[in-house]
Amino acid sequence: MKKTKTIALSLLLATSAILSACGSGSEETTGESNDKKVEEKSDFTVAMVTDSGGVDDKSFNQSAWEGITEFGEENGLEKGKDGYDYLQSNSDQDYLPNLNKLARSGFDLVYGIGYLLQEPVSEIAEQKPDTKFAIVDQVVEKDNVASITFKEHEGSFLVGVVAGLTTKTNEIGFVGGMELPLIKKFEAGFIAGVKEVNPDAKVTVQYAGNFNNASDGKTIANSMYSKDIDIIYHAAGATGNGVFTEAIDLKAKDINRELWVIGVDKDQHEEGNGKTKDGEEFNITLTSMVKRVDVAVKDLAEKTKEDNFPGGEIIEYGLTEGGIGIAPTQDNVSEDVLAEVEKFKEKIINGEIEVPTEPVE
Repeated sequence: MKKTKTIALSLLLATSAILSACGSGSEETTGESNDKKVEEKSDFTVAMVTDSGGVDDKSFNQSAWEGITEFGEENGLEKGKDGYDYLQSNSDQDYLPNLNKLARSGFDLVYGIGYLLQEPVSEIAEQKPDTKFAIVDQVVEKDNVASITFKEHEGSFLVGVVAGLTTKTNEIGFVGGMELPLIKKFEAGFIAGVKEVNPDAKVTVQYAGNFNNASDGKTIANSMYSKDIDIIYHAAGATGNGVFTEAIDLKAKDINRELWVIGVDKDQHEEGNGKTKDGEEFNITLTSMVKRVDVAVKDLAEKTKEDNFPGGEIIEYGLTEGGIGIAPTQDNVSEDVLAEVEKFKEKIINGEIEVPTEPVE
């Protein structure tokens, strides 16, 4: 296994822009080498396999697909087998067949989106040593696999600060998808952030046991809000959509009730839009913990297209790299709270605070 590699997000964006500019053709440019470069660019193909949450989960899978779509459009590719595409998994039984199908279709780079695809990616990578694979949120120790990971606990700490300073009841909830080490990082960072600024606050934790059942998320949220919890942070994929639905339903019944949801992976502000029976509009998304999955998958596709595939390497994104943070939509967070978030962000980057990756008893 090669040494872990950390890449600054600002450099990623700059690199992507430069590569894109260098790859664009010009009417005044002639020559066989340039024609070949343009042809190679148009021939590159990339695809992804979703986890069971689906490509439109308004969270992790959707962010990855947005990154691949942006890469495809910027490089003149069309959706489909000759450009960029995805296969949706309805259950864990679909992971390996979907990966195999994309590999057999000849895609140059195939992504497995989510830690649940670790074993299927490892297996298919061994079967197809000439195909380049990448996995997001897990590590696969194969020379033809690049592993993309994030420091979710750091971003979760920051939204924990927001929750701890915003709660009126000192009762806060965390809803996880499945009780696995990755989601425990979200839980650990969130609780640490809450307790750092509000030691009196209590954080109630519950796991749904899945990432693709909004009804479960709605049921859990209903139980939590009925116990005076006024803020819920979810790390539950499509299951978390049910948390938003329940919060909106409750707010619609009582517009004066203060309750919030903290989104995950991408800016979920729009998921919090609601309306009362009288037509009064509101939004219950306090903030979101953003993982730039879109930038990560796009950057890796660019590198692979340029023959710089980081096979066998771990690429990690945290606050320092700009790959983790709170959502740009900050309408519902006070300026004082945002100022505190910035202070703690700098403390984490400077090493003054080490955010735990496992919940502390």
